[in-house]
Amino acid sequence: MSFVPHSERERAEMLAAIGVARIEDLFADVPAHVRFPALKLPSPTSELEILRDMQTLANRNAAVDPVLSFLGAGTYHHFRPALVDYVLSRGEFYTSYTQYQPEVSQGMLQALFEYQSMICRLTNMEVSNASHYDGATALAEAVLLALNVAAGKRSKVLLSPGVHPQYRSVVKTYLRGAHTATILGDEDSAAELERLKGLLDEDTAALIIQNPNFFGQCEPIEGLAEAVHRVGALFIVVTDPISLGLFRPPGAYGADVVVADGQCLGIPPSFGGPHLGIFAARMSHVRRLSGHLVGETIDADGRRGYVLTLATREQHIRRAKATSNICTNAALCALAAAAYLATLGKRGLRQVAELCFHRSHYAAAEISKLKRLEINPQAPTKPFFKEFVVRLPAPAIEVNTHLLKQHGIIGGYDLGRDDPRLKNHLLIAVTEVNTRDSIDRLVSALGEVAK
Repeated sequence: MSFVPHSERERAEMLAAIGVARIEDLFADVPAHVRFPALKLPSPTSELEILRDMQTLANRNAAVDPVLSFLGAGTYHHFRPALVDYVLSRGEFYTSYTQYQPEVSQGMLQALFEYQSMICRLTNMEVSNASHYDGATALAEAVLLALNVAAGKRSKVLLSPGVHPQYRSVVKTYLRGAHTATILGDEDSAAELERLKGLLDEDTAALIIQNPNFFGQCEPIEGLAEAVHRVGALFIVVTDPISLGLFRPPGAYGADVVVADGQCLGIPPSFGGPHLGIFAARMSHVRRLSGHLVGETIDADGRRGYVLTLATREQHIRRAKATSNICTNAALCALAAAAYLATLGKRGLRQVAELCFHRSHYAAAEISKLKRLEINPQAPTKPFFKEFVVRLPAPAIEVNTHLLKQHGIIGGYDLGRDDPRLKNHLLIAVTEVNTRDSIDRLVSALGEVAK
């Protein structure tokens, strides 16, 4: 459709309606000397010259070798099958944003339906939405769901100290001003889960754990769901989707809501984003789910079709009664996760999980042989999945600088950023992309620090 500008008469009518004579009068409050600043721009150049300049800038970037990266803490290097990018790059998927017209969006709607189905099987839950922005916002939405279920009769949220500190921060931000929930259990990182169980009472809306937790360790889950449900609260579990290829899914040990960050499912780290928020729950909570929910149906001719269902677009459906303002989803990232899971299958995902488990344990065992370095000092007997804590004889930032500058290795996450008491602690992540040779190089480099 061609652009038709306003006529001079129409402009005059609009200016008269707001009480000014000229368009320039609208900018009278802007100082004259900043209205048209002199920009020191280079002279015009050809496309060839611009491309050469851009390539020069791009060459200044340091290439990140995933084999030599041991940084995790929520964003991970995992192998991405070529099929994932092939599917994402298809024009009908890559340009799709949202799906309000099912008659022209069947491909994307079916892909999201398949994503939801696989997430339900992975977590052993009954319903999944079509994703949130990331794991942190998914957890915050789960807390809002729990408070909504409580209908104002409960205000306490028990948050395990093993939950990612940035997730806890996002939950606090969501609840500030809009809710009066009391968050307990997120101040003392040395606190144990048993202490939180003792705080369960009739005012508790939800208890939240991360399993494996932020430090990579598996939490003691036996009897926990029963204790939560005994007081009428919801049991919310944050998990690592890759770990579910090897460990029991949260739905099997009583979770009411399961959330996770799906970046590890076929999405590159990309310097921190975009991510994917996984959200699955029991069917009894389906009408309280925020975000998109894709359903399968039959049209008037008996043909199978896919539509957005349960009117989850809060702005124009629930409005003031909305439990959340999340209305869209990370559709392309959800598609990547669906392609990744479909490509690997059940056996492939288990193989990835086993590789992560065994290689991380090999790394921990080798590092533990170094003098002055200690593995998982706060919980040495807890089993772990693909991440573990290393206590260092020097500040973590100095160790990471040495690893990068002297050996080209990206070290672990500096836990002192979140807790000053852990300033000499690194969180090391080892996935299936880290070869035995790269692990040995890490151990050798850490040995220099340990001398």
